[in-house]
Amino acid sequence: MTAEDSSGAEGAAVQEAGTTPGAPIVELRGAGKSYGNIRALHGVDLTVLPGQVTCVLGDNGAGKSTLIKIVSGLHRYTEGAFLVDGTPVRFNSPREALDRGIAAVYQDLATVPLMPVWRNFFLGSELTRGPWPVRRLDIARMKETADRELRDMGIVLDDLEQPIGTLSGGQRQCVAIARAVHFGARVLILDEPTAALGVKQSGVVLKYIATARERGLGVIFITHNPHHAYMVGDHFSVLRLGTLELSAARGEITLEELTDRMAGGAELAALKHELAQVRGVDVEELPGEADLGTPATKAPGGSG
Repeated sequence: MTAEDSSGAEGAAVQEAGTTPGAPIVELRGAGKSYGNIRALHGVDLTVLPGQVTCVLGDNGAGKSTLIKIVSGLHRYTEGAFLVDGTPVRFNSPREALDRGIAAVYQDLATVPLMPVWRNFFLGSELTRGPWPVRRLDIARMKETADRELRDMGIVLDDLEQPIGTLSGGQRQCVAIARAVHFGARVLILDEPTAALGVKQSGVVLKYIATARERGLGVIFITHNPHHAYMVGDHFSVLRLGTLELSAARGEITLEELTDRMAGGAELAALKHELAQVRGVDVEELPGEADLGTPATKAPGGSG
């Protein structure tokens, strides 16, 4: 069996690992993580369904990073339960999580800027040909596969030989997403993918998040931007100081309510009061979330 056949077979096996269509792929039940006497996460429930974008929001220090590390297999939880396809699991490494179809795409993207796009696509999983011990890289097949997978995600690049560092931030994020999908991801964890991007490039990334959802993946979209989350999200979980502040489906909450719960209603009200004092106006004269929100048009392929 060739390396490509092997990776394809593994991907198919991962796809078949799920049980009932529509059943949760990943579930956290009362999950938590403590570092000695410090409780970073406590009593968190999270459900990831196929074909759904689950947005996890929170300010700095809310526990988002700890949650990512638990689901991706980097850290082991210390309380509660973690289930994949209904079976309790306790991963010892990200490789074990990846073998169950859970892939994380971090902000640094784990790419080598000076290497070509196709080489980054297969970084660490290169295809080879020829008999051992003189096997060599199968460059033609890697280029063909990378081009096909990128096009399937709607990403068209004129030159796969160009260094990936020459692509825009949004394009690099999309290559990383396509790479994870190709290697069998059923759950895609995206760590603040739009944090360092401008408005246009953020829109590109949101578009491909929606594309991943349409291909049946469960997406965990980690962000501190409620506007981006609301454009593509199906379910929203807000973390605050390591606990679950809110868990609501899209139809149960508005953008303004989501922002208010994320910021903390009392803190937000106090901030508006202070701003009103600085500007010498009444609180009612300050713009509300409806005035500060995203444009009325929805993101391409989004659900909002």
